[in-house]
Amino acid sequence: MRLPYPARKARHNAKSVANQSPGAAEIDSNLATAVRSVVMTVFLVAVCSLLGVWSKIGTLHGKAILMIVLSGMAGAISWLFYFRAIQIGKVSQVAPIDKLSMPFAVVLAVLILRDRPSTLNWLGVLLIVAGGYLASLPATK
Repeated sequence: MRLPYPARKARHNAKSVANQSPGAAEIDSNLATAVRSVVMTVFLVAVCSLLGVWSKIGTLHGKAILMIVLSGMAGAISWLFYFRAIQIGKVSQVAPIDKLSMPFAVVLAVLILRDRPSTLNWLGVLLIVAGGYLASLPATK
């Protein structure tokens, strides 16, 4: 089952936000994102080296490389917006809105990849949208 991987991703994503938030107001969010990207690059190169996957680099072809580049650019843009948002807003309100990327991803998967979620899956997507909206509302006193 693939469930442990997205669960781990969510846990580590929460850690990255929690680690980024303290002191974020004092530094440029674009610079912080660039430094974070360098750290990630070094870490990922080390992981690929430890796993010995560099020998497979020849299997990359034109379309795959294009998709990787476009994905990387979209991710970078996403990080720039996200870290600017947590710099000027509350993480407890920004993070739920960020999670609305999941419903967008499902809709894109339906339109582009021809995925066919079930009625129950769509109900879950709608609950995420509703939850993102409710969780992002300002706290009442």
